[in-house]
Amino acid sequence: MRSTPRPTRRRAAISLAAAAVLGGSAAALATAANATGSHTAATTTTAGARAADANHAAAGPAWSRACDLPAPGLAACDALHVNNVAEHIRATGVTPNATPSGFGPADLRSAYNLPAGGGAGQTVAIVDAYNDPNAAADMNTYRSQYGLPACTVASGCFKQVNQTGGSKLPKGDTGWAGEISLDLDMVSAVAPNAHIILVEATTPSMTNLGTAVNTAVKLGAKFVSNSYGGGESSADTSYDSTYFKHAGVAITASSGDGGYGVEYPAASPYVTSVGGTALKKDSSARGWTESVWSTNPTEGAGSGCSAYEPKPTWQKDTGCAKRTVADVAAVADPATGVAVYQTYGGSGWAVYGGTSVASPLIAAVYADAGAPKAAVPAADIYSHTSALNDVTSGATASCTPSYLCTAGTGYDGPTGLGTPNGLAAFTG
Repeated sequence: MRSTPRPTRRRAAISLAAAAVLGGSAAALATAANATGSHTAATTTTAGARAADANHAAAGPAWSRACDLPAPGLAACDALHVNNVAEHIRATGVTPNATPSGFGPADLRSAYNLPAGGGAGQTVAIVDAYNDPNAAADMNTYRSQYGLPACTVASGCFKQVNQTGGSKLPKGDTGWAGEISLDLDMVSAVAPNAHIILVEATTPSMTNLGTAVNTAVKLGAKFVSNSYGGGESSADTSYDSTYFKHAGVAITASSGDGGYGVEYPAASPYVTSVGGTALKKDSSARGWTESVWSTNPTEGAGSGCSAYEPKPTWQKDTGCAKRTVADVAAVADPATGVAVYQTYGGSGWAVYGGTSVASPLIAAVYADAGAPKAAVPAADIYSHTSALNDVTSGATASCTPSYLCTAGTGYDGPTGLGTPNGLAAFTG
């Protein structure tokens, strides 16, 4: 039995000049109200994050951010590393006939009624910042542990490139490496027969991350996961057309881990914004139950009204004059987290949560369903609401109108239209 240590984190720095180029002051990046009610920014203060960690420790399993809170003009990953989970398998490598802590591929397929062996013939891209030099090896250890097919560079299944598609990778970062491991493992779990491209941005600026998205699409990915976000800014609508408007490509983005409030690129009308749930086994016919993920008022599934982004024609809720977050959801609560294998900045088997779990999971569900038919694949979800698990309990805060932060029948902010129940909602 062992306790998983907290991974080392590094803080991304940004010069004053770069801050001006990337969106100006923190005040300019703060999320503003634009609907019948107001909402708070998705990010929290460092003191608030520490207080949340203290609350976790008092309540049971404790977790911490894999990446530091975003500096002005930068994004941060939305992965939460569970620090004190006792593992009952060997710390590193494959332990046959044993199960790591956290939900594994069979659990996720069962919870969301997904086929085994999905993703054949498809290519899923993961966009993150910095480099994880152990990415390929760690992903294949995860796959071997669970009996999934290998996905290697040599076989042509896996590719790891920089933001322009080159082989010279950015500097390593142990915090973002946790995010990378999480993303690769979730795609492996849900779409084990898909090819995977990991595109690593030089820094977590929106221009670099957006360039990486464009590269992923150029390299043939029809499904692109983005498990990061930062405060909204008036530049976001230009980022939309420059980086996220790719017809017929399912681009997913985490809604954020700060509870009620919106971050970008989840607010983009060209992405599928993915919220988060707590997922638990039960005795129902489904065998699982879900509720809104909320740890405390400053930690949970992001949701609310965008300050800048126009409302897509396919989104019909009336509480936001502009784009509403989220569209769909999947497991994100660290207390019901997933198994991940990480050795760069980690010591092997670990448990992770955050909406960083949900974004690559949904990208992989899209891959299982096949090439998107709609120009903006999120629109298809709104045409197939009966093919989702409607999440009707839980809340992240108290807000007006209440559906923006409280689950109920039909659409709500934290979980969107619900969670996958098979592939019908994602096939067009």
